[in-house]
Amino acid sequence: MAKKGTLAKCDELQPSFHAAADQVTIGIDLGDKYSDCCLLGADGVIFAEGRVRSTPEALASHFRNLPPSRFAIEVGGHSRWVSQMLQTWGHEVIVANPRNLPMITSNIRKSDRVDAQLLARLARVDPQLLSPVSHRDREHYPAVAQLRARDLLVRARTRLINAVRGISKATGLRIPACSSPSFSEKAAPFISEELKPSLAPLLGTIEHLSQQICSFDKEISRLGRQQYPETAQLRQISGVGPVTALEFVLTIGNPKRFVSSRDVGPYLGLTPRRDQSGNTDQQLKISKAGNKHLRSLLVQCAQYLLGRFSPHSNLKRWGLKLASRGGKNGKKRAITAVARKLAVLLHHLWVTGDVYEPLHNATMSSCA
Repeated sequence: MAKKGTLAKCDELQPSFHAAADQVTIGIDLGDKYSDCCLLGADGVIFAEGRVRSTPEALASHFRNLPPSRFAIEVGGHSRWVSQMLQTWGHEVIVANPRNLPMITSNIRKSDRVDAQLLARLARVDPQLLSPVSHRDREHYPAVAQLRARDLLVRARTRLINAVRGISKATGLRIPACSSPSFSEKAAPFISEELKPSLAPLLGTIEHLSQQICSFDKEISRLGRQQYPETAQLRQISGVGPVTALEFVLTIGNPKRFVSSRDVGPYLGLTPRRDQSGNTDQQLKISKAGNKHLRSLLVQCAQYLLGRFSPHSNLKRWGLKLASRGGKNGKKRAITAVARKLAVLLHHLWVTGDVYEPLHNATMSSCA
């Protein structure tokens, strides 16, 4: 076994690899500066462990020239480029979902070294125990970056708008309701003279953010038209715009990896968790697994679909009926249910290429 500390490099590990039987499994607990590694033989015995710097050069010196091996890493800030790099060297890479790994996340002896060992052992026994996730391909990441940057600007603008409203309200002034893009123009006349030195810079920043968001919206629309034409199929549904359509396409990736369109709901965390044991079978809140950005966008679309300005459709009628019989929290549950049903519908339209008919079979009751 290699000494604890820095992991041995490729030329030092080669003899141990050949003596470790057929398959070698390597668990890596990725850190921002250093990553802990654990190398298991086919018999489950640790024959090397240590730390490497979390840089492409350091990983290459340790793993580039090793025989094809199975790697297990947790999804995180470094997992995308690390997994892609390891795969180019011929290794099998399993990216684990930490949400489904209480053995690691809730371990009373939790440490980077122990996490690396557990990742390696789980991957050696059965990779499905790690609930593997797939990263988007490299060529799609610029579009993903566009969506993430836009989301950050929207959240920053929302925080500033709420701050301006809160500060004004404390002095007895109430800014009337208006859209976010028009907030700076509509709010300016209601700002008192004593607050202008404080709030005028914020209004200027909000205006600048709105202009930047508008630029992102134009670029995202262009990406949808030119690089992701399948988004046009999804935008047939009223309320589904370029941002939601592109986020859906990039998140799902290959639509045929789902056996049924109904599998998309659980994948995006829009189905209730379940706690069944013996005679007890509790239905809990939704799991909130998967892409939170897409889930948030689908919920926004559902809110629009259930609103008074959206056109009539089977989906709207079904959602309103569900909300009417849901009691105190009926509207909230209906929004989640419509978001889930919308995700299923989007996937169906994408796979089949059907023309969307909002009131198809309107006389028949919709199924859940």
